[in-house]
Amino acid sequence: MNGYFFTGFPGFICQELVRELLLTKKYVKNVFLLVLPTQKIVSAPIIQTYQQQFPQTSFHLIEGDITQPNLNMSREDQERVEKETNYVYHLAAIYDLAVKKEIAYQVNVNGTKQVVEWLKMLPNLRRFIYFSTAYVAGKRVGKLLETELIHEASFKNYYEETKYLAEIIVDKEKELLPITIIRPGIVKGHSQTGETTKFDGPYLMLNFLHSLRFLPLIPHLGKGEAEFNVVPIDYIVKSTCYLTHSDRALGKTLHLTNPEPIKVREAYTVLMEKFLKKAPTGSIPLSLAKTFLRVPTARKWLKVEREALDYFTWKGSFDCSEARRILDDADINCPTFHTTADMMVKYYNDHKYDQMKHIHIS
Repeated sequence: MNGYFFTGFPGFICQELVRELLLTKKYVKNVFLLVLPTQKIVSAPIIQTYQQQFPQTSFHLIEGDITQPNLNMSREDQERVEKETNYVYHLAAIYDLAVKKEIAYQVNVNGTKQVVEWLKMLPNLRRFIYFSTAYVAGKRVGKLLETELIHEASFKNYYEETKYLAEIIVDKEKELLPITIIRPGIVKGHSQTGETTKFDGPYLMLNFLHSLRFLPLIPHLGKGEAEFNVVPIDYIVKSTCYLTHSDRALGKTLHLTNPEPIKVREAYTVLMEKFLKKAPTGSIPLSLAKTFLRVPTARKWLKVEREALDYFTWKGSFDCSEARRILDDADINCPTFHTTADMMVKYYNDHKYDQMKHIHIS
């Protein structure tokens, strides 16, 4: 028996994780994908592609809702999934930096609580992989360790706060359940192809530059001294697949962050040069940029969330020593930002007018 259950499908990370798992594991009997009823039509063609590429595996779209008891699965689905699942990946979450507290709490906190309670009914569970975020650190500063969680430093947004509360729920179950907690940095597209499904995270910087491309001079935003910890999706999924089956990762919380991050200012300069063939000139205070982004029409025009600017001044630095010690055995390494920037910009350039790639800015 070799069954894998995923929440968060058809999200970008989940899609890539399923594909990587099937490419690297010789025999995967069943893949169960929990989807909201509204996502079933979108998910079906993706499953058909998987089935053609990996005919030895059976794929099952399971209608459900992580915010409900037993994930709102039908009795028939529940019985089969519980009996045939060995590995569970919980990726479903609200990732929007501008999300309202009530929505974030319901999905990120209550949803995780329901998943954890359901896990306790699985008789053959070998590993639960919970996708948290490195940014559960909130407004903490300095060196941030994988072994650290509880703090009173507050948060930059409700996304961070609710993911923090959710991780606490999972962390408390480590003695009862076989858990590995994954804390990714800011995820971007594939290092070799640039491919991504959404222009969020680091792509907001490219949105900003694209909107101002007609200006003769484009300034820096503030001092840009914060670390810009960006990790390509292929590093995330390769690492996660390996850690899933590693005894050394059992019971651990691991930072899948870039061990060689660059500063925001440097990333901004690199992207501007590759995208617009320009160099930044001068600087405007970040406070002025934040004031400008209070205006909804300004946010929509620039395609930038105001909350994203909080990461331009944050003084935290992620230590990923524990993850690196385990991943070094498999020779899995995180590419530097400089080596992946060309493909990131090329992919953005090729798809910048595709509105389906852009996140909703309110």
